[in-house]
Amino acid sequence: MSTPWEQLISSTMTPTTAVAVKLAVTDEPPEPTDPNDTVLPGGSAGGSGSSGGIFGTLHRHIPILSRLSLNKTDKAPCRYRQPRFSSRRQYRRVVFKHGECNVVQGKVAKRRRKYLQDIFTTLVDAQWRWTLLVFSMNFMLSWLGFAIVWWLIALNHGDLDVSVRNNNSTWEPCVREMYSFTSCFLFSVETQHTIGYGSKHTTEECPEAIFIMCLQSIVGVMIQAFMVGVVFAKLSRPKKRTQTLLFSRNAVICQRDGILCLMFRVGDMRKSHIIEAHVRAQLIKKKMTIEGELLPFHQQELKVGGDGEEDRIFFIWPTTIVHKITPQSPLYMLSAADFLQEKFEIVVVLEGVIESTGMTTQARSSYLPNEILWGHRFETLVSFKKETGEHEVDYSLFNNTYVVDTPLCSAHDLKKLISLRAHTEMHLMQPLDHSTNYSDPSDSTSGSKAFKHRGEYHDKQLSTSDLMMAQLEPFLIKPGELPGPESFL
Repeated sequence: MSTPWEQLISSTMTPTTAVAVKLAVTDEPPEPTDPNDTVLPGGSAGGSGSSGGIFGTLHRHIPILSRLSLNKTDKAPCRYRQPRFSSRRQYRRVVFKHGECNVVQGKVAKRRRKYLQDIFTTLVDAQWRWTLLVFSMNFMLSWLGFAIVWWLIALNHGDLDVSVRNNNSTWEPCVREMYSFTSCFLFSVETQHTIGYGSKHTTEECPEAIFIMCLQSIVGVMIQAFMVGVVFAKLSRPKKRTQTLLFSRNAVICQRDGILCLMFRVGDMRKSHIIEAHVRAQLIKKKMTIEGELLPFHQQELKVGGDGEEDRIFFIWPTTIVHKITPQSPLYMLSAADFLQEKFEIVVVLEGVIESTGMTTQARSSYLPNEILWGHRFETLVSFKKETGEHEVDYSLFNNTYVVDTPLCSAHDLKKLISLRAHTEMHLMQPLDHSTNYSDPSDSTSGSKAFKHRGEYHDKQLSTSDLMMAQLEPFLIKPGELPGPESFL
């Protein structure tokens, strides 16, 4: 008979460090043994080490842990810390934590031709090493190409023949001081960039030389303008602005005004603000339609905002974004235990206009189920300093959370429990039935009957209240009962 821990580990991709502690192991697991049939330390014969509970299960499922623990006699730690970033192999992320999309386009017909048709965007999106290579090769090839043209002109006119130049005193070259291909290359560089050292220059002898000089000047300006535009576009891309836009490492679920809410935090490190900032969130999950069609990456919009209603925020300091788990939310039927088995990804997007450049930027991040802390709340990080008269933001508390009392049930079940409690309270507050006979107090018989009837009614009130609290008790938790960065197993 397998334990609940073993069933959970074998049936879900969620790490064991994110399993709710409400799952208790009641049966005693067998003693772990190594491949040589040797009882490992921590078994029933060796004390209460790592044989029971989650550590015993890990030893049985991961043999390397058993071998590594042969020489360890100290107690297993009872605290854990969730991993900061998830492994790419373990989770099929659509968007990584730093905002890059985990999408690769494959088998695209005529990709190279289409990329060359939009060469400017291709160079802007390319890595810096390829952009600098194209930048250098454009100038080198243009210098070399026009150097060959100048060499052909000089060769055709006889400028490179020393005997013709020495025997004819009236002879006029196309380009003065040009004696070899090296001279032609230097003249090409001087012409394209209008350097003009003074020794080499064209004459009126060759019209074709004058035409080539004008053509090279035009081509040189066009190449320089194109490459400078590419470099400037890469340096001023709004994508770099997203490096200073922060998303909290984890999202949390807790109650706000009596409603279960999914919350995450966004922040901006720069003093120049994001204008018209608004936030979006989408839940990506596998879905089966009524017709039987499987949608592996179905996207469903989540209504988010600073107050859970309006997506536009006044983004002057770190803001907590709220999604109210209402009947319209896809998280409405999920409880804390369901989060351990569900496989989905919540992609969050922050968009706005950069105040200093006027360009639109977009920052992205995502949260997996094991990165959502149930029963946690973000710490306050904005405080007012009387000494300076300024509001100070402490970014060391940006990812900090603390545990709060939160029901473990889903928002749907919580609404039913609240309705049940309201109905019970209304029933308890109803007046006594009018048919109750209150006789004269002097009549001892009638008085005793009325007192007995009121006593029975009071006992009924107490029993109903106790029943309601007994129904609510399994759904209430206390700090430390949920997994988190500082929780106990």
